[in-house]
Amino acid sequence: MNEIARTPTPPYYAVIFTSERTDGDNGYAEMADEMVSLASSQPGFLGIEMARAGIGVTVSYWESLEAISDWKQNERHLIAQRRGMSEWYLRYKTRICKVERDYGFEKDGHVPKE
Repeated sequence: MNEIARTPTPPYYAVIFTSERTDGDNGYAEMADEMVSLASSQPGFLGIEMARAGIGVTVSYWESLEAISDWKQNERHLIAQRRGMSEWYLRYKTRICKVERDYGFEKDGHVPKE
């Protein structure tokens, strides 16, 4: 997922997950890929953006607070959360925000990936 999420007209919600990792992979990449795939199939999921350079930042977009809550309680996601605390993260912070306004720019002729 190396692209800007194509979100609907606001309002919608963003979950910002910022983390500092432990050394080594220890199954992290495989689980991260699984979580993106699983989240993408959840009702209310709108998109995701990720970046890592020292700290990792993942922003997922959701249509409602209920959709975010349902994702947080997903059985497989709960397993990933527990492994994150025991194996993969030195620290993390989750922030939930309501997006009330967004805007952007696309160069003429640029065709975004769908």
